[in-house]
Amino acid sequence: MASEEQVRASHILIKHEGSRRKASWKDPDGRIISATTRDAAVRQLHALRDDILAGKVRFEDVAARHSDCSSAKRGGDLGCFGRGQMQKPFEEATFALKVGEMSDIVDTDSGIHIILRTG
Repeated sequence: MASEEQVRASHILIKHEGSRRKASWKDPDGRIISATTRDAAVRQLHALRDDILAGKVRFEDVAARHSDCSSAKRGGDLGCFGRGQMQKPFEEATFALKVGEMSDIVDTDSGIHIILRTG
C-alpha cells in the first residue's frame, strides 16, 4: 500500500485549449479540447466536483464518463506513485491531501484536475 513516500490517487482531468496534448480517448482529433477555454473547463469541473460532494454521483463514475485521461477506464485510478513521478502541481496537491480527501481545482500542463487521494 502507500507509504510515506508513496500515495495512491484517482483524478478527473479536463483538457482545454491550453493543454499540452489536445487529444484524448473521448476526443481523438482534439476538436472539442481545442475549442474549450480554461474557464469553461474550470466551470465544468467545479460542477462535477459539487455533484460528487453532494453525493449525487460517485467520483469513479464521473471519472469514467468525463475524464480526458486514459485512467477513466479505471474510474480515474492512477495507482501508487512517489515524488518526482507526476507534474509538480499535481504531486504537491496529492501529497497535501489526507486519504479520502478531494482536492479543489489543480492546474497542470495537461489540463485541470480534481484529485481524490485513495491511499
